[in-house]
Amino acid sequence: MTTAVRTAATKRPPMDSMRKTALVAGILYLITFISVATLTLYGPVLKDPAYILSSGSDAGLRWGALIEVIVALAGIGTAITLYPVVRRQNETFALGFVTSRVIEGAMLLTGVVSLLSLASLHQVGAAAGADSTALLTSGASFVGTYNAAFLIGGTLMPATNALLLGYLMYRSSLVPRLIPAIGLVGGVLMTSSVIGQILGINEKISVWSLIALLPIFAWELSLGLYMAIKGFRPSAPLMLAAAAPSGSPDGATAGLPSRTIVTPQAGAA
Repeated sequence: MTTAVRTAATKRPPMDSMRKTALVAGILYLITFISVATLTLYGPVLKDPAYILSSGSDAGLRWGALIEVIVALAGIGTAITLYPVVRRQNETFALGFVTSRVIEGAMLLTGVVSLLSLASLHQVGAAAGADSTALLTSGASFVGTYNAAFLIGGTLMPATNALLLGYLMYRSSLVPRLIPAIGLVGGVLMTSSVIGQILGINEKISVWSLIALLPIFAWELSLGLYMAIKGFRPSAPLMLAAAAPSGSPDGATAGLPSRTIVTPQAGAA
């Protein structure tokens, strides 16, 4: 006599975990767009060389600094969230994406420190008897540091992110390929714009810079919206592999029925 022992099918990893990953990454991408508010909040600081001597409020500058801290952390969060997924496509590019996001965040925070230092000096500048020449020089230095940090952290690194993550998303088909294709084009254009600015043949505000910015803007917005609303494409090879039984390497036994193991009962004739 034998006893049939049916082993349960190897447990599948819950697919809703992939959906949650896409949702969190999408929301973090969308959070980074609050940085648009700094265009207004930083306006008086970056455009007026004599701002440090004025008696106006620093509220806008400080709110802008807080927003950039949030943006820097959210940007790093996108890489940390997506890394476990995209590393299955190419670990080298995935690590590069995490690294570029960390550099981006570090440079944005460097700019924040510079402007907060400017805010502290602004309080001194409003006081009677302050050395206006020294303050103007210091103020210009802080603004210059912010602009340089933003050129690397807010322009070059997003282009690098687009090239690295765009490649991973295009190859993995986790999202429609049109989305990462836009990012790849934008990454090349933005990189050329930054090189032009470093060499002094392109301006921060120019037609060249605008043309380079639009695809990057469209790439990050469409990627964030797609992941937040729809998640990853179920037909993507990485998703199919994730749905395969965990005991089968690379999902080779995906879809196979449960096995029935028949063992002789102790003492059976």
